[in-house]
Amino acid sequence: MIVVVWQIAATWRARMLATREDEYKRLAFKYAELLEDNTEILRRYTDELTETRRSVASMERMMRELD
Repeated sequence: MIVVVWQIAATWRARMLATREDEYKRLAFKYAELLEDNTEILRRYTDELTETRRSVASMERMMRELD
């Protein structure tokens, strides 16, 4: 009887560990996806900021020429 209970407990622990490992894998995959998304967003913002700086510099040059 003790052996049966021991085996059931061992099986239950193994399932719990496997479930936990699967959850960690899912979290790691989701983190990787979010990191890629954030990297793309940062790249777009950087491009937009660069374009804005060029526009402002161009406007400053035009204003200096008018003076």
